Amino acid sequence: MCDKQPTITGFDDSPDATAALPGMPAAVPPAGVPNPKADLAALDELERHLFAHRYARIGMECHGGTIDPEAAAADRGEALAILRQEDQALLCSPETGALLDRLAASQALLTPMQAAQVRILQRDRASMVDVPPEVQGAFTRLTNEAEGVWRQARASDDWSSFEPYLDRIVSALREIAHYRDPGADPYDVWLDEHEHGTDRSFYERLFGQVKDIVVPLLADVRASSRTLGRSPFAGRFDASRQGELARDLLRLEGLDERKVFVTSSEHPFSDGLTSNYVIVAGHVREDDILSNVYTMLHEGGHALYEMGVDAALDRTSLKGGTSMGMHEAQSRFFENHVGRSLAFAPRLIEVMARQFRGQLGRVTPGQLHAATNRVEAQPIRTEADELTYPLHVIVRYEIEQLLMSGEAHAVDVPGLWAERYKGYLGVDVPNDARGALQDTHWAGGMMGYFPAYALGSAIGAQLEAAMVRGGMDFDGVCASGDLSPIHDWLRERIWRHGRSRDTPELVLDACGEPFSPTRYTDYLTKKFSALYNL
Repeated sequence: MCDKQPTITGFDDSPDATAALPGMPAAVPPAGVPNPKADLAALDELERHLFAHRYARIGMECHGGTIDPEAAAADRGEALAILRQEDQALLCSPETGALLDRLAASQALLTPMQAAQVRILQRDRASMVDVPPEVQGAFTRLTNEAEGVWRQARASDDWSSFEPYLDRIVSALREIAHYRDPGADPYDVWLDEHEHGTDRSFYERLFGQVKDIVVPLLADVRASSRTLGRSPFAGRFDASRQGELARDLLRLEGLDERKVFVTSSEHPFSDGLTSNYVIVAGHVREDDILSNVYTMLHEGGHALYEMGVDAALDRTSLKGGTSMGMHEAQSRFFENHVGRSLAFAPRLIEVMARQFRGQLGRVTPGQLHAATNRVEAQPIRTEADELTYPLHVIVRYEIEQLLMSGEAHAVDVPGLWAERYKGYLGVDVPNDARGALQDTHWAGGMMGYFPAYALGSAIGAQLEAAMVRGGMDFDGVCASGDLSPIHDWLRERIWRHGRSRDTPELVLDACGEPFSPTRYTDYLTKKFSALYNL
């Protein structure tokens, strides 16, 4: 286990300053006479090594479920565990702790970027410093194995094969949370991991306000005499041409093709190794072309965020999106506020029809808009309409709390899932593959991630409102098909900052107001009242 170090405020340029951190050649001055130059050089060297590990780790994690042969899973898990443990040894060493403490106590010597690096590295260190390396390594091996089991379980609709892995993952998450903060609720620890500063009380307020609006609004929509059809998009759509369409959609969204690797996965995802290299994994269903379209717009939003981070941050701890909530704000924004807008529909159907002229050549923008905004409760979160989507998230949030508190175990999950889907959405869950096995997050140990989807949806609505208040002709930009004004707005206010600013600060600066779910609930009310003549 790594030991926390007392704050050391001095610098030293003595011969002992040439002592290296474990696993890296950087010189780290011990306490004594100030030597800021050596400390800043050590900070740079630390970041270089962490970057190399992160680059390798993200690449292995992304390609593991897409291009690796099945038999490679255990080897990949071992390699990932070694990298995680070496990261921990490097970041949690007493020398690194002393270095970061000295730099934190000498803010006047630091640029704003260096000050942010120190703050984030100290936060990252604090999350690891009390966790035994063998515990962290075992968890990495477990989740790598569990993801392979999950893929097989989903394909064969076999919850029982995944069940023991979920119990082991929950137990490990509780153990690690206890090491991190013995006095905290374990679930709060993991909520904070995915969105710094949040806990159950934060999400209870968010979900309470969302439910107060969405549940009665959904009832009104169901009672409405108006129906929105999907029939123009019925039929089978060739998989290879859908693959080409996926790339067309990323181009339409504005991604730089030189920086994107496109692949496929059972569960879509995206990630960025640097601002120059993003991976987007979609999926194709021959009987549902709209699933492919909105998956790519969603994952493309994530990719735009990763590519929009200031390149100066690439090889530092500030690389990438600041949180899962802000990341989902970008993906949900491009999927819904752009992709499902009536203004963007002509550009979108034009791109779709290029690959499927015979099937979609006569489909109108209005038909596309109606089909993609139809409210229809169904069991799959990633295919959900905007109105019912937060209810899918709330189901997972409630079950996660029960698992993390020990009030429920993996064997109980399918029943809890079916009960809540019936209660919130009026939906019968047909099987576990379309129920509790549909998402990969738990297999990857990402308990506490799901609430970030709802938070991101709410932030996305607030961002659009701020763009419009600031004078942007949002519909005009979408109608033009050139989304660069939206990119420029988001890059300046959100993307370029990477992890150097937390979500509340970004929202306040970008929107001129603190985060508020009211913008989201107002958006949903206005949109679906108009669509269904309420």
